[in-house]
Amino acid sequence: MPASSISNPAPVAPRNDDFLGHPKGLYVCFFTEMWERFSFYGMKALLLLYLLKYHLFGDDAGYDLIGAYGGLVYAVPVIGGLLADRYLGMRKAVVLGGVLLVLGHLGMAYEGHAAKMVNGVAVRDETALQVFYLSLALIISGVGFLKPNISTIVGKLYELNDPRRDSGFTLFYAGINVGALFSALICAFLGETYGWKYGFGAAGVGMVAGLLMFLWGQRYLRGHAEPGDASRLRERVGPFSREVWIYLGTALGVLVMWGTIQVASKITLSLGSLSFTAALAIMLATLLVFLVWFFGFIARQCSAVERQQMLALVVLIFAVLIFFTLYEQTYGSWVTFNDRLMTKDMFGLAVGGYAPTLPWSAFSMALSPPLMVAALMASDRGRDGLAKLLVGLLALGLALATAHDVVLVPQTAGSLTYLGAFFIVVLAPLFSWLWPWLARRGRNPSKPVTMSLGLIFAGLSFLPLMAAAKVSGSGEMASVWYLVAAYFILEVGEMCLSPIGLSAVTQLSVARVVGLMMGAFWLATAFSEVLAAQFAKIASVEIPEGGAIDMASASANYAELFSMLMWLGIGSGVLFLLLSPLLRRWMHGVK
Repeated sequence: MPASSISNPAPVAPRNDDFLGHPKGLYVCFFTEMWERFSFYGMKALLLLYLLKYHLFGDDAGYDLIGAYGGLVYAVPVIGGLLADRYLGMRKAVVLGGVLLVLGHLGMAYEGHAAKMVNGVAVRDETALQVFYLSLALIISGVGFLKPNISTIVGKLYELNDPRRDSGFTLFYAGINVGALFSALICAFLGETYGWKYGFGAAGVGMVAGLLMFLWGQRYLRGHAEPGDASRLRERVGPFSREVWIYLGTALGVLVMWGTIQVASKITLSLGSLSFTAALAIMLATLLVFLVWFFGFIARQCSAVERQQMLALVVLIFAVLIFFTLYEQTYGSWVTFNDRLMTKDMFGLAVGGYAPTLPWSAFSMALSPPLMVAALMASDRGRDGLAKLLVGLLALGLALATAHDVVLVPQTAGSLTYLGAFFIVVLAPLFSWLWPWLARRGRNPSKPVTMSLGLIFAGLSFLPLMAAAKVSGSGEMASVWYLVAAYFILEVGEMCLSPIGLSAVTQLSVARVVGLMMGAFWLATAFSEVLAAQFAKIASVEIPEGGAIDMASASANYAELFSMLMWLGIGSGVLFLLLSPLLRRWMHGVK
């Protein structure tokens, strides 16, 4: 494997470098990200329920921890993107991130002893909690290196104005959601049925699969993942090379993050009459550093056109922040609302004690990497018919497994988080076709308009849940179909906003800092995680030991939260729609 695209020739791409209308490297990135998201969302589907039910955290403490974790896990990509841009290159950054993620997810499989209530106080296994916090630190650091760089590689596979770019990102985004879909059906099922450690352990195995897929597929990435200047990476700084210092610094960073996740989730700071968690303070400090760099960079190193494009990008990233503040309720207040006040079985068929030893999804996911590898190799040899057949078998297996696990396997609040990813996977082909179809007719809406629509749909997704809260407030469990409707509306919004946002970063950013700006994209998501947790606390419910939940009071809290977030989404969407003409001018022809 060459160390640099400058000092050595780039890997030779296969003779036929396209497959099903896109570069083959897209499918390598698709499957790498699919498995990374399988591990990440598999853990996330269990995280809040694990804290509340196993370690007996209260609602506020649980929301604070998942908010602090989510904020940090999406803030660190700013650093990972910077190091990849300047030194490591994207291949080494992704591999480093993958190794950290494997260690972190496998560490989550250590449970220790369940917490017990003694005289009204939760007595917890502190050793298990410290292993848990260290595992979160490893995951945070791993995502920081992997997340911004795998997305950047996708952008580099296409020319700047390639009409396939947006549809390519849409397909890549579908890969993320295939992983998220099966993570809920597999990891949440295993964790809540057989024990938390089995769900978390399955997430770790998934990350190993993703790392192996990325290493195997390097020749399809056309050398785009290599360091820009390998000599800078080998240069000695004191006793070690710069590369070794980066790895040592990463190890130290994990230890720092180990302490930070605990401080950020447990300590509340006050500023006059204002109070906020340490996690929010960390986010604000990170934002300040980024803004100082950003305005200095565009003032000194950008042309007038580049400056306006970068400003337009930052405004679009702010829309991402608002959207994911709403979206992240799906792993917070939506989970607890579903767990406490809604039914779970959609079709009434998961009855009679039927529960398979393993979800069928586990078998179909295990077969997907060898089938995709075989398809790409068949295409290399010009056997396109066989390649398409293998992809068809892969898709058929995943579809049959999904149908079985959704209809016949009893669902839980954790496994029902699959709904978001399910609708993304269903909608992705439609939207992948829609954008080029509109572009050919000159009717493709601009990125600002499309993202505005995403915000409006996100706000509207809370309407079914407001209706569900009204039902549960009368003392009756609300139907799970309210949740299904909410997810469908939300995911229409996500298909408008999120893949288009990823594409905008690679198009509007100055090329030499695109990795850093991709990190800024995830920094917006970091803020959204922390803000989502603070909003979710509006609906916190204190359940007395051994007591039943007060459905009327709890439903009123949830209804208040859902109403507030509905108006936030709709109002901000209309505002961005009004700003869209100005943003289009600043984009200077970028489609």
